[in-house]
Amino acid sequence: MSKELIRLVNCSMAFDGEQVLDHIDLYINDSEFLTLLGPSGCGKTTTLRIIGGFLTPLEGEVLFDGVRINDIPPHLRQVNTVFQRYALFPHLNVFENVAFGLRLGRKVEGQKKKERIPEEEIRERVMEMLEVVSLKGFENRRITELSGGQQQRVAIARALVNRPKVLLLDEPLGALDLRLRKDMQSELKRIQQQMEITFIYVTHDQEEALAMSDTIVVMDQGRIQQIGTPEDIYNEPKNAFVADFIGESNILDGVMHEDFVVEFFNRKFKCLDKGFAPMEPVDVVIRPEDVDIVPPESGQLRGTVTSVTFKGVHYDTIVDFKGFKWLIQTTDFHDVGETIGIVLNPDDIHIMHKSQYSGLFGDYSSYSEEYDEIGDVAKLDEEEGAQDE
Repeated sequence: MSKELIRLVNCSMAFDGEQVLDHIDLYINDSEFLTLLGPSGCGKTTTLRIIGGFLTPLEGEVLFDGVRINDIPPHLRQVNTVFQRYALFPHLNVFENVAFGLRLGRKVEGQKKKERIPEEEIRERVMEMLEVVSLKGFENRRITELSGGQQQRVAIARALVNRPKVLLLDEPLGALDLRLRKDMQSELKRIQQQMEITFIYVTHDQEEALAMSDTIVVMDQGRIQQIGTPEDIYNEPKNAFVADFIGESNILDGVMHEDFVVEFFNRKFKCLDKGFAPMEPVDVVIRPEDVDIVPPESGQLRGTVTSVTFKGVHYDTIVDFKGFKWLIQTTDFHDVGETIGIVLNPDDIHIMHKSQYSGLFGDYSSYSEEYDEIGDVAKLDEEEGAQDE
C-alpha cells in the first residue's frame, strides 16, 4: 500500500479578492504520478505553487510526511520544479546546467548551513542523470544546439540531480510540437517509474493526463470535481463537467424512473445505475464510441447524418435526432443525408446527479417520434430479443 506523502487540508487562496482555490482537500502518495487537470483559471497551477512553497494558502495546511510546511520556503523543501519555460543557462553547456544546483551546495540534515559537494560526486551524479534522461554523450553540448525536447530533458535532469522526493511539472510539454509531445509523455512516465519519486503534473490536455497518470485530479472554478484513475475518470465521470472535459460526450437531460431504468427522448432505457430518487432529473452521458449504428428499422432511435469527418482511425459522424446532434465515432462510413438507427446497451449509458453544470449543454428532452408507443422496458426487452435472434 502506498504511503501518503503530501496532504492539503482545507486550502484556500484568493488574488485581488477573487477566490482561486475554494477549501480543497487532497492527498498525494509517495512514488505516484498525479496530474492536476482542468481549464485555464481552475486553480491547478496555484495548487502546484502552494505545494512548491511559492505561495502560502490564506487558509488551510500543507503537510509533508505529516509535518506542517506552510512556512517553509521553497529551497528548504524536498521539492523541485520544472516550468514550461525551462530557464536553462545558455552560456553553460549541458553538464554545467545540470550541475548548477549541486555546485551551490546542499543542506545538512536538520541544519540550515550548507556544505560543498566533492567534484567527483558532482560528476557522478550529473552523468547518472544524463543517462536517465537519455542524454549521455551530450554533456559538452551548448544549450542552443539542442532541440526543444532535449532542452526539456536537461531541465528535468537538473531538477532530479538534487534527489528531491517530489518533482513538480507545470505544463512542461506546452512548447513542443504534437509528435515530440507524445514522445515526451512516454519518456516522463519512464523517468518517474525509474526514479520512483512523486511527480505532480499540471496540464489542461486531457489526452496527456490519461496517457501518463496514476491519479487524475479534475479541477474547475477552484474546486476539485473528481479524483480517480484515468479509467475511473473517463468511464465513470461524477458530473457533467467531468464528462464533457474528459474526452467527448453526448450529455442529455433525463429522468430516473427507478433503479436501472432511465428515460430520455421520451423513451425508457435500461442502465446499470441505481440509488437515485424516483423520477429524479438526471444527466445522461453517452460516449461517442459507445453508440452502435444499425439499420433504421432496427434502431431504438433514428436520425439523419449531417456531417462526417475522417479522423484517421474512425469517422466523427454527427447525427441529428429531431434537433439534437449526437457525435458518434465509428469505423464505418455513413454519408451525409443518410438515415441511420442507433442501439444503446445498458453499460453505454452513464447516469449522474444534476449539478451546477447541468443545462450548459442544451435541453435534449423534447425528442418525440413513433418510438413513444414502445418506450417501455418490456417492449425494449422484446426488441432486443428479436434482434438477437
